[in-house]
Amino acid sequence: MNSSSSVKIVSKCFLKPKTIPEESKQPYYLSPWDYALLSVHYIQKGLLFHKPLYSIDTLLEKLRESLAATLVHFYPLVGRLSTPKAEKPKSYSVFVDCNNSPGAGFIYAISDLCVADIAGPTHVPLFVHSFFDHHRAVNHDGHTMSLLSVQVTELQDGIFLGVSMNHTMGDGTSFWNFFNAWSEIFQAQESNKTESLCLKNPPVLNRYIPQGYGPLYSLPYSHPDEFIRRYKSPLLKERIFCFSSETIRVLKGKVNQMCGTTSISSLQSLTAFIWRCITRARRLPLEQETSCRLAADNRGRMYPPLPRDYFGNCISALRTAAKAGELLENDLGWAALKLHQVVAEQTSEKVSQMIDHWLKSPFMYQTDRLFEPMSVMMGSSPRFNKYGCEFGMGKALTLRSGYAHKFDGKVSAYPGREGGGSIDLEVCLAPEFMKALESDEDFMSLVSI
Repeated sequence: MNSSSSVKIVSKCFLKPKTIPEESKQPYYLSPWDYALLSVHYIQKGLLFHKPLYSIDTLLEKLRESLAATLVHFYPLVGRLSTPKAEKPKSYSVFVDCNNSPGAGFIYAISDLCVADIAGPTHVPLFVHSFFDHHRAVNHDGHTMSLLSVQVTELQDGIFLGVSMNHTMGDGTSFWNFFNAWSEIFQAQESNKTESLCLKNPPVLNRYIPQGYGPLYSLPYSHPDEFIRRYKSPLLKERIFCFSSETIRVLKGKVNQMCGTTSISSLQSLTAFIWRCITRARRLPLEQETSCRLAADNRGRMYPPLPRDYFGNCISALRTAAKAGELLENDLGWAALKLHQVVAEQTSEKVSQMIDHWLKSPFMYQTDRLFEPMSVMMGSSPRFNKYGCEFGMGKALTLRSGYAHKFDGKVSAYPGREGGGSIDLEVCLAPEFMKALESDEDFMSLVSI
């Protein structure tokens, strides 16, 4: 029994699909978007539940059985990354081998912690990181590590279900599509309807391969050390700020009224608000530039568009910037309009240009180089159906994330547990900036808890 912080690993096994799809015997190729993420962390998101009425052994059996059934639809997640030996010296390619792999990871762990230890503190405790497998792993590690790993941590009065997915396999849309499909199959299994089940949103597994390229891409490297940089997160404070549906409605209305429009979204309005508040908390020189990035799904922006349930990566971090002085001297509508414009300008032509640029000059995203100091990055989405994932334990109490992709200014948007358009923001800041943000009356007046 290995110990990690306040969590002890009891058992670990690997799972394969309940039935092996014929197509899984072939190499599964990656798109340019997937390749670009080889040097960043796995996606790590998890849900906290009250304990079920039945035994933990029964729960584990049901989770394993439903996960094996889910992997039939998401079979690439049981594979490992593979790199063929190149004949020419400067060439490095990657694909997914679904045959020579033990499968997806499944871990059972125990802890003497309680639900209140996780959901209660003002700041997210660091021990939450131990609820996830593949701590600090980068996606390239998927050559030897599972591409998907589920950790079920039994608490004194609850269950934490932490999922780690290799980011080359998919973005947030893909991750939550998998999580929701697993929940759907679990619930069908509970009611003995698995035989007649048709997934509401079955994944489209055919990867986007630009015409005339691929299916393997040759990176201009001879060894992974040339492009892998292991990012270490700085000392941060992390907190979940909740915004009620009424607050979001009023904020969006106010912003659109300022701009004389109705087209600025709730998320754009809230992102502008948090960008200004974090900038004020940092007390930046008026002439210093501060940027804000907003994760945007490109599926519907491409021509022809990719399917809504396309399984893979299809996102861009859209950037706008301003001097700290002009950001704070202008009203909230000014900042929101800048964000709205950069989103509106993300056309199919721009997406194509980005892909063409990568094909001509392949590159890898490096977390410490991608985001400027004193910036704000809004990731994830309140549109993802996160609280719809149920596993016989009722609705999740809250959502938490692992170590991955945390830096000063990283913000993640989640749907509020109350629904109805409420939004929770997971904010990561340097301790002195978090203290200043929490002392900002204008900011805290909008926070519900």
